[in-house]
Amino acid sequence: MFREITIGQYYPAESRIHRLDPRVKLFGTFIYLISIFVANGIVGFAFLTLMLAIVIKLSKVPFSYMVKGLSGIVVLLIVAGIFNLFMTPGQAILTLGPVSISDVGLKNAALMTGRMVFLIIGTSIMTLTTTPNQLTDGLETSLKPLTLVNVPVHEIALMMSIALRFIPILVEETDKIMKAQMARGADFETGGLIKKAKAMVPLLVPLFVSAFRRASDLALAMEARCYSGGEGRTKMKPLHYEAWDKRAYVFILLYMAAMICIRVFVWI
Repeated sequence: MFREITIGQYYPAESRIHRLDPRVKLFGTFIYLISIFVANGIVGFAFLTLMLAIVIKLSKVPFSYMVKGLSGIVVLLIVAGIFNLFMTPGQAILTLGPVSISDVGLKNAALMTGRMVFLIIGTSIMTLTTTPNQLTDGLETSLKPLTLVNVPVHEIALMMSIALRFIPILVEETDKIMKAQMARGADFETGGLIKKAKAMVPLLVPLFVSAFRRASDLALAMEARCYSGGEGRTKMKPLHYEAWDKRAYVFILLYMAAMICIRVFVWI
């Protein structure tokens, strides 16, 4: 189960998306997130799906690999859909005892679940096609103007990079601990909610111990290398825009303009 989490993992491949400047991918992901909430009809989501399919094809990352990331939020999708389906007032189209399904609730449930699916798959493209080092450099460079108001941009980018690096490590560590505990007779699947919560204790305790140990080792390694923040630091591989990066910016802006036009002029 834990190995199906794709957040923070990098999928090596030779593609145009992989070769894009990380600043372009960060900007594109930001615009994509906005466009998910701009889309509000069949035409908008169809255009969104088409553009997402093109980007996935260009990235050369298997679609089945991206879909694995949805398995971790299936319960969240179901809960969000049920709450929107039964708790939204409107004209009732189906009554099931004390609860009823309204037309507005049905629409909101479909929009909410669809947006969450698009959000997970779309953001996975950025992490799957960008190494943590590239992501850190792109984020730090993009937020550099904030240093004028004393925002510690380098430290923020470093923390986000370390967090992304730790996700696949902790997932792998959790999988190993769970298998070891199951070999000792632990049961994580059967029983009620309270029993399952108690069964997680022998999993969480060694996981937290391992996480704190790794964090301590990382801190000692950074001190041993005389790390003292981002001031005065240079980069071994400075970021440079290529012709394809500039064309990607134009494509992103045209995509957002098209999404706004669909939202304003198309009513289905």
